[in-house]
Amino acid sequence: MIEKVNRLKEMIDECNNIVFFTGAGVSTESGIKDFRSKDGLYNEKNSYKYPPEYLLSKKCFEDDLKEFYKYYKDKMNSLNYKPNVTHKYIKQLENQGKDVIVITQNIDGLHAKAGSSVIYELHGTVNKNHCLKCGKEYSGEYVFKSKGIPKCDCGGIIKPDVVLYGESLPENEWINSEQAISKCELLIVMGTSLTVYPASGLINLFRGKYLVILNQEKTPFDKTADLVIHDKLSNIF
Repeated sequence: MIEKVNRLKEMIDECNNIVFFTGAGVSTESGIKDFRSKDGLYNEKNSYKYPPEYLLSKKCFEDDLKEFYKYYKDKMNSLNYKPNVTHKYIKQLENQGKDVIVITQNIDGLHAKAGSSVIYELHGTVNKNHCLKCGKEYSGEYVFKSKGIPKCDCGGIIKPDVVLYGESLPENEWINSEQAISKCELLIVMGTSLTVYPASGLINLFRGKYLVILNQEKTPFDKTADLVIHDKLSNIF
């Protein structure tokens, strides 16, 4: 373990253009639940009308908005959570003069809270919301503190800028992520099982020096990586 961590440090010291590709495992140590682990949201005892996958879908938003927002407000509110050592380490590298880009599947906004300058949020963020009628933007705080279904001043329904099941990923974030991964020297993938497509397919675009995977469980890309560490991210960083 120590040898692997030292090797990771050498790779980071050697490279200037670094991309961090992050998943739910980065935020679990801030107290935010992931989705698919044994303690994740999908395996919780469910007291709602529908399973979580449906509750977070475009169809549920369209067909049962009241139930959608009941679950969304209960489970997706990350406003009071704080960045952990991993989020802060990424920002620290940026402060040292490294060219750092964060590509994340997380919607919790913790990379932004940590101060990272360039973040591509593939699945959107709870911190941004908009009115479906007039387009006015609203904060996450406004939505989570609202009663029932959040409404705009114009009377329109407010929708979170997060990618629901059945929706496409944001085009600009996707294109920027493709370019970042294809051009970087070092790609560090962490806290993700790399089983959610199309996001995980971005890894195939990497042509740089080192591919590193940091995750507690094995991933489909472990065999192609230059360095793999199966441990908690807090232990590594």
